[in-house]
Amino acid sequence: MAPDKSQFRYEPAPPIPTYDEAVASGAGSHTVFEAPHSPLDATDHTEGHSLLGGTASSSSTHDRARPPRGYQPPTVETDDEGESWSSSDDDSDSEADHVRREMQEMEIDDSNHRSQSIWGKRIGRFSLPRWKWGWRLPQISLPRFRRHDANASLESATTPAANGNTNNSNNEEQPSSGSRFAFPTFGSTALFLLVGRLLALFLLLGFVYLIFVSDVFGNMSRRLGSGMFNPNDIRQYLESNISSNQIKDNLQHFTSYSHLAGTEGDYALMEDIELLFRKYGLEDVSRDTYHVYLNYPKADGRAVEIIDDKADNGKGKAIWSAKLEENDQATGLTGHQTWAFHGHSKTGDVRGRLIYANYGSREDFQRIKDLGIQTAGAIALVRYYGPHADRALKVKAAELAGFAGCLIYSDPLDDGFKKGDTAPKGPFMPADGVQRGSVSLMSWVVGDVLTPGWGSRENMPRMKKEQTKGLVKIPSLPLAWRDAKVLLQHLKGKGQRVPEDWVGGVPDVDEWWTGDHENSPIVRLKNDQDENEKQAIWNVYGSILGIEQEEKKVIIGNHRDAWTLGAADPHSGTAIMLELARVFGELLRMGWRPLRTIQFMSWDAEEYNLIGSTEFVEQNDDMLRKDALAYINLDTAVTGNTLHVAGSPVFKGLLMQILDIVRDPYENATLKELWERRNANDLEGLGAGSDYVAFQDIVGTSSIDLHFDGKGHPYHSSYDTFEWMEQVGDPDFVHHTMLGQVVALLLYELTDRPVLPFDMAHYAEKIRDWTGEIVPWVEDQAKNAKKDAVPKELAASLNSMIKASDEVMEAVRRFVAWEHEWQSSVVASGGWEPSGWGRKRCEFNSKMAWFETDLLDPEGIPNRTQFKHVLFGPQLWSGYDEAYFPSIRDTVDSGDWGLANRTIAKVAGIIKRAAANLAEGTLGG
Repeated sequence: MAPDKSQFRYEPAPPIPTYDEAVASGAGSHTVFEAPHSPLDATDHTEGHSLLGGTASSSSTHDRARPPRGYQPPTVETDDEGESWSSSDDDSDSEADHVRREMQEMEIDDSNHRSQSIWGKRIGRFSLPRWKWGWRLPQISLPRFRRHDANASLESATTPAANGNTNNSNNEEQPSSGSRFAFPTFGSTALFLLVGRLLALFLLLGFVYLIFVSDVFGNMSRRLGSGMFNPNDIRQYLESNISSNQIKDNLQHFTSYSHLAGTEGDYALMEDIELLFRKYGLEDVSRDTYHVYLNYPKADGRAVEIIDDKADNGKGKAIWSAKLEENDQATGLTGHQTWAFHGHSKTGDVRGRLIYANYGSREDFQRIKDLGIQTAGAIALVRYYGPHADRALKVKAAELAGFAGCLIYSDPLDDGFKKGDTAPKGPFMPADGVQRGSVSLMSWVVGDVLTPGWGSRENMPRMKKEQTKGLVKIPSLPLAWRDAKVLLQHLKGKGQRVPEDWVGGVPDVDEWWTGDHENSPIVRLKNDQDENEKQAIWNVYGSILGIEQEEKKVIIGNHRDAWTLGAADPHSGTAIMLELARVFGELLRMGWRPLRTIQFMSWDAEEYNLIGSTEFVEQNDDMLRKDALAYINLDTAVTGNTLHVAGSPVFKGLLMQILDIVRDPYENATLKELWERRNANDLEGLGAGSDYVAFQDIVGTSSIDLHFDGKGHPYHSSYDTFEWMEQVGDPDFVHHTMLGQVVALLLYELTDRPVLPFDMAHYAEKIRDWTGEIVPWVEDQAKNAKKDAVPKELAASLNSMIKASDEVMEAVRRFVAWEHEWQSSVVASGGWEPSGWGRKRCEFNSKMAWFETDLLDPEGIPNRTQFKHVLFGPQLWSGYDEAYFPSIRDTVDSGDWGLANRTIAKVAGIIKRAAANLAEGTLGG
């Protein structure tokens, strides 16, 4: 009978007792040993009985105590079940028993060490072997040397002490009592087996040596964490495991109370995210504290009033006061609803004549001036949106036009019932809806306005508020059109009738007038607030470390702070990011690891001026320039059903592949098909407005921002609630799920493809296209300014721009050819990456990422030195809008043609340098 293999599961085989031990209770008895023990005197039956816990009868297997959990007690069995061990003078029978036991031991060893290969991974663009989920790395078991107690037992049976025959001629010299092993005799089966095992050991060691010499471990051991999984299986897993219910639960929790940056609510949610990062299995989870300038409203510190101008020389009592606050939407929530105010607004209490100035652009204020209306000391009333959507630029333009204060309201024509249904039943702003927001000059100074260019640690130097360019110098407040209506009605008949394109949609305002410096009502604007120049804010980070290039990072980020409850902005993105952390954490527990590190980041104080992300970038700028491969941004991720993607051109090819996979269940079409139906042929440009700014524009990390937009949403108001999202924004959370799938696949491909999937050819094409746009624009501006031909110096600089774009095209063509060489080498090696090519592949990936970094100007844009990218970044007065070649556009707009010419030549030189660095050297095999 073959040995019971279940007895040998996991535990090494126990020593086989000697014959004397086996018959310690008497000849013919069947002794079962409870556990291995120290050698006993074979002739001392009493001691044997006491240590075995009773008589050694065949029934003792049923009477003995249960062994410890998981332990398998060894047994001594005969070849034939039920036959007892007994002494015999037949040496041939003993020798046969010995051989059978040797063979049984070999079968046991073989049964526990099935032949498996860990070299199932082949890399490249090809499909990998389909390993089942939960696959564990097989172990290579080396031969084990263990005590040969079967020989000892057999030999002891032939000794005089065992059988009484002292003259047996077959007796061999016995080993000394202290010997652990019995060396087999020449020509014996045991010697043959020993030699065979030694030869197998030498062959195995030689094989391992050859593996190390051939650099297979160097190229492949890094892949063991991820390479044992079929990429298609991982993609399917990511698609199928993004849970809409989990995203919904995340959103409901994170919108359960107000959490302005730096407040208790913000701190509580920071701790929640840190806890979830740890729960999901992320590594290196940490929080990061900065101390920055923030302001907060006071309960009685804000007022907008119409003053009786006939009493006390215009200093009389208020005849009307704005409500300012929205109807309470915070029923059942923790804490009170946040008050309506502007972040980073100027403290002040001012009075002046009211003047309406349309959207508050510089052109609008110039038109007021052209009408002969004096603006010095007046209060401006302007509406949101228009040519310059950035509210900070509206306030700054009013300041430069001489106004003492600025009020900004939401007009129904732009965001209200004139557009469609209003919140809470629709996407647009209701009558009492107030759009909060920051009025720090994001396109001038980004991050903490008192520490531009360096991380705002508590003990670091900082500017005074009066010194920074990032703050406006007049007070401002936001208004609902409910309150603006009264102000507009009081302007009737005063000043000038507005142009047709200045007429808004506020009801019950039958005539729209500008107002003037003599007859307009006097308005008081009070903005008294709490200010803290060293307010603590908190970022939270968590990682999944890469197995091949741990230092190389793909970062996904979303901000946590909100002006109100923030269902759409930002927590539609927060809910998705946390779900991605959960799903990737599950993959990590299964044994998968990416080639490169994934970092999840929760930013604080984004709403004030992109502070949390910018301070992190400025604190770690050298590391990010060297090792950050890509940044994925989630902010206001879902407000409707139309996908919009803005980003660096390197993402175009990969994005199209992913959109061709993810399907919209409502439309029964892929996202790529829907993308093409609306003629969205390319990625949108990155301007300013979310946390990608510092990554793309300061350290040159290729960035992408993704979101589903709708017709509108109650932006920065108290109506941006979980109930609004559940009923209007994304009732079934289908678009949250789809965006989660897109970003999950984007993360996976960027971190686990052997060759970084950057579309360098498309980037080269876009540089050529943008150059083809900027050159004629500059020529037109020069002709309009000079009214003659373009100066020769400027023409030469523009020509160098064209040549630079051509050099990028050629450099990229040569550069991407190496990937084809690498693929050919992998194919020629049967799917294996040959020795040395792994290092060159990593160098190739780094060069791709550094191309974006090489497009930085170390000195920055003139007068805005934080912004360093020569292609991307906000223009001085463009605010949120993208503006390619921002430094060229700024200097041309300034009218300083000498500076403009030098800037164009400098930009051309930077582009040429980036092309040269890309083409420099060779990565050939």
